[in-house]
Order: sequence, then C-alpha cells, then structure tokens
Amino acid sequence: MVTSYEEIISGLRKRIFKPVYFLAGEEPYYIDLITDHIEQNVLPEADRPFNQMVLYGEDTSVNDIIEVSRRYPMMATHQVVIVKEAQSVRNIENLSIYIERPLPSTILVINYKYKVLDRRTRLYRLLGNHGIYFVSNKLRDYQIPGWIERFLMEEGIKSEPDVSVMLGEYLGNDLHKIANELNKLIITLSPGNSVISAGLVEKNIGISKDYNNFELQKAVGERNILKANMIVSHFASNPRDNPLTLTIASLFSYFNKLLAYHYLTDKSKNSVAAALNIHPFFVRDYETAAMTYSVTKIIQIISLLRIFDMKSKGVGDLGSEEGDLLRELVYKILHL
Repeated sequence: MVTSYEEIISGLRKRIFKPVYFLAGEEPYYIDLITDHIEQNVLPEADRPFNQMVLYGEDTSVNDIIEVSRRYPMMATHQVVIVKEAQSVRNIENLSIYIERPLPSTILVINYKYKVLDRRTRLYRLLGNHGIYFVSNKLRDYQIPGWIERFLMEEGIKSEPDVSVMLGEYLGNDLHKIANELNKLIITLSPGNSVISAGLVEKNIGISKDYNNFELQKAVGERNILKANMIVSHFASNPRDNPLTLTIASLFSYFNKLLAYHYLTDKSKNSVAAALNIHPFFVRDYETAAMTYSVTKIIQIISLLRIFDMKSKGVGDLGSEEGDLLRELVYKILHL
C-alpha cells in the first residue's frame, strides 16, 4: 500500500492514474511535490477551469468532498479534486463511503499533512484496494547531508564534501527550507561552474565556512586547541547565530558516532561510512579522533555534554552566559 515518492511520480508521468491519492505524514515537502505535480500536469490547461477543483480542509466537509468527487468530467477524460490541509476535515474516516466505490474518472488528492491514518480504520484498509496511501516521514538529522547531495546530483550539481554537512547543521531538517536555499545557490553558480563550494555557501547563505559546528567538531576531534578556541570565541560573540543547545547536540552526535566507531569490527572506509551514516570523505576524521579519544574518555565526554545540556537549559546553573558555558565545556573536553 505504501508507495514511494519516486514510484508515484513515475506512474503519473506515464499517465497511470489512481482514483485516490491519500498523502499523509510529518514531512510536507513530498506531499506538496506530488500535489503540485498532479495540479500542474494531469489536465491540459484548457480543461482545468471546468475539471479541476481545489478545496481547503477548514472550509470543507466529508460530504462536500464526496459530492464533488462523484461528478463527471466536462468534455474530458478526468476531473481532478484536490483537498489541501485535509487534516482539518472533521470525521475524515467517513470518506470511506466514497473510497469503497470511487469514480474512475475522478482523481481525488487528499493532502493530509502532519498526521497519519490509524491503520485499524476502514478508510486505511480501503485505500489499499482503491488508491494510494503515501506517508512522508521526517528525515533524521544524520540523513540530511545525503539528501542534500542527492538533490544537487539530480540537478547535475556537485558540492564540496563539507558543504552538505554545513547546510545540514545550519538549516535543520526542514526540506522545503533546504530546497529553497539549494535552488538559490544553484542560481548563483557562474556559467560553466557546477560545483557548490563552502565559500559560495558563506557568501550567499551567511554560514561561516570557518566558524560553524562542523568545524568545531573537527577541531575538537583533532585536539586543535587554538582553532577550537577561535571558533568558541566566535560563537560566544554571536550567540543568536550559534545557539549553545544546537552546538551541544552537534557535539553529542559526533561523540556518539566516535564511540560507535571504536566498536566497529570492519573499519574499512565504506563500511564505516555506512555504519555511522557519514560521507566516506569524513571517515579519516573519525580515524584521527579515535586515536585521540579512547572509549573511556568518550564516555566521560558524553556525560559532560549531558551535564552542560542541562546547564544550558537553566538546570544546575546560576545563570552563566552561553559563551562562558561553551568555553568551559570545550576546555574540559580538550583537557580530559
């Protein structure tokens, strides 16, 4: 029942239509892409005024959706009915009355963001027989760099290895936001240049290529005290752009991966990259850090990070500045 985004788009491009597309899940990016594709490509532009209707959940009932969906197209093979923000429709489960016998000439798109259906419901079971039920899940933070690289690859663009990590650290896991920023970067590329560099990111997005959480991880991993202190000082001077909680979360993720590295039996580059969910280019960084930080030290550091995470949230601290907490934390990590 659950179909991938690629399979759905492939079917639509081949003009193999299902009577119902129920698009659900926490990540709106793919829900919007599928909806936009159907809205812009299924019907010729001349047919849309009479055979394409967009409803909005706040102003729509299940009965409205059923009534519109049961109409026949006017001088066309299909009509398209799109329900946006369908998570606001009350008693959506009652749509099963229509899904049981959908009209073949209607393509009904239910845009059900930030929620999923209860698999025990009749509606969920019927969608398996009469339509497509697609769930768009949020990506984990560690999946974002790979997603960025695939996005750029599909556009025929390459990037320096640290660019995807920088962007992932700075932009989080909002795919709409990431895609918008990547499209901006692609536009700024000079003719004949198909590689996005860290310098281009710094110039156009405002992420410093020298002072960011990724560079701090690298400096700490190499036990480069001078560089680490320079980055910490920059963070302390720009706390709004470098929240302490995000820096601690970044270091926590890094040392957890470093701990996992110690226990890997196969330490070949590709095996490590797959196990730690990192780009193969960065495996060398973990090899270097593992020689500096033993398992015992890493466990102590993870414990430190937990303590300072609590302090950053006001627990067990008398109101220290974020910059002071970060200086103390990094000092202790580097001098264990």
